Formats: sequence, C-alpha cells, structure tokens
Amino acid sequence: MSTTDEEQHQGFRSRLQARPGLLLAYRIGVGVVGGLVVALGIIAIPYPGPGWLIVFAGLAILATEFHWAKRVLTFARGRYDAWTAWLGRQNLLVKLAVLTLTAAVVLASLYLLNALYLVAGWIGLDGWTWLQSPFFG
Repeated sequence: MSTTDEEQHQGFRSRLQARPGLLLAYRIGVGVVGGLVVALGIIAIPYPGPGWLIVFAGLAILATEFHWAKRVLTFARGRYDAWTAWLGRQNLLVKLAVLTLTAAVVLASLYLLNALYLVAGWIGLDGWTWLQSPFFG
C-alpha cells in the first residue's frame, strides 16, 4: 500500500509537532531561507529577469509555516496583478514613463554598486572616474 503525498506531509507535520525543539528549528530554518529568497527577489525587482517571481517564491516558502506570510503573499499577488492590468490599459506615454523610471533606478543602483566603473574598466575607459561609486570608488 503506497501513501499519498498528503499522508506523508501529515506524518512529517505530526513528527514535528511531537518534538517542539525540532519544530522551532524547522520554523527558524524556513524563516531564514524564505527571508533570504524574498530579500534576493527585492534586490532583483528592477533588473531584467524574474525579480517578482523570486519574491513570490520566498513568500510561498514562508507561507508554509507562517500565516502572516500567506496573507502577504495573497495581498502582494493581488497588487502585482492590479498594477500590471493598470499598466496594460495605459497609453504609450505612461508606459514609456514607467520604463524610463525603471531604467533610472537600474542605472542608479549600478552606479552606486560601482558596476558601471567596473564595466568601463573592461572596455578601456578607466579614465572615466565620474563613473566611480561614491561608496566603492
């Protein structure tokens, strides 16, 4: 007789519940991993790629143990869907303004992280010191 995934999950949960110390360690681990994934996703949001997907994945990890994270995930997905629907209804000028603002945020963060000066050095423009970050220059 094979057990279903639900039965295996219930068995795992009941073993955790029987050992409070193990349950606490598990919840801390889920919190740390989920929090790190959310943080990485937030950093990745303005850059090309799956920033929001990473945030939602981190919240989903947290939601396996924390009810507040489930509420935040539901709220954030709703706001994200509403934002993308709103942006889709806008005229070209508004879409270009959002694109320009996003590009400005990306360039500002790359400047502050000294990535622009790093790349300038690769292509022989290390004399362009104005590209150096005030933090890492």
